[in-house]
Amino acid sequence: MKKKWTLEETKKLFKKPFFDLMFQAQKKHREYFNPNILQISTLLSIKTGACPEDCKYCPQSARYKTGLKKEPLLEIETIINAAKKAKASGSSRFCMGAAWKNPQEKDIPYLEKIIKEIKLMGMETCMTLGTLNSLQAKKLANAGLDFYNHNLDTSRNFYSNVVTTRTYQERLDTLNIVRNAGMKICSGGIMGLGEKVQDRMELLMELSNLSVQPESIPINMLVKIPGTPMENNENIEPFEFIRIIAAARIMMPQSYIRLSAGRQNMNDQTQAMCFMAGANSIFYGCKLLTAGNPEEEIDLKLLKKLNLNPEYIKQNISEKNKYNSIMNSSKIKNNKYYNAAIS
Repeated sequence: MKKKWTLEETKKLFKKPFFDLMFQAQKKHREYFNPNILQISTLLSIKTGACPEDCKYCPQSARYKTGLKKEPLLEIETIINAAKKAKASGSSRFCMGAAWKNPQEKDIPYLEKIIKEIKLMGMETCMTLGTLNSLQAKKLANAGLDFYNHNLDTSRNFYSNVVTTRTYQERLDTLNIVRNAGMKICSGGIMGLGEKVQDRMELLMELSNLSVQPESIPINMLVKIPGTPMENNENIEPFEFIRIIAAARIMMPQSYIRLSAGRQNMNDQTQAMCFMAGANSIFYGCKLLTAGNPEEEIDLKLLKKLNLNPEYIKQNISEKNKYNSIMNSSKIKNNKYYNAAIS
């Protein structure tokens, strides 16, 4: 029977001495995962900007003047070519994001076609498109969509300080619809929104206490974009961020914990501590929409330093070519890649 976390238990976890927490997280991580393997995903923005939502961290909102160039839904050839390059680079999952409040019915057949084409390449697929209804979710699932990303962002109590054009319950309802349609869930949060420590605890509780815990949990560090209401937010302290990763690993031991947006502001040591705390997934080869991600060569050097190997779920790539396949991806044009923190 799945453990249901209480606030009292979660507080005790967060208050553990740092090294005790790290030790517990590392032990739990090794129960379910190889600590030397990293799941690698690539993200692409297939429709950029002009979103009607008012998420205060997001440059894609039509309400803020961030200088973001709006772009319509990409042609399928462009998307497939990006997926091919991602696969060649070593990514096992191709994720696509569209800046919508929700997809329109007319968009679904096109999205189904995209999913089917990428599945034929032997890659896992993930999309983040906003709120879904049951019929839309079933169609996407039947087309072969493996994961659906729908972040909770923060705690239920703090949510209205971040977004006012939708409710927390709407997010939870969509997650339930996605689960019932047979897709896996990718859902996490953003740290540095101005939340308190208890909000972080309550976010992890919300995720861990879902009927089935998300298979993928992106933990983002706020990327402060000029022109958004949160551009001057206070930075989250690195050890506090690492503590969140460790707590997430202990509370959701079988989930992939993705070290997501904000890595460009982390040094090697911080990222290494996050991996030690239980993070075992990253976005690679992605230029975040309005802010950089670590350069491919920098990521490659870090993986080598830490003896971390990419996870190859459905790709036949020889051991000696794993790193070479990633290095060869450095020629990918990056200007379309998508920021997970805005989904």
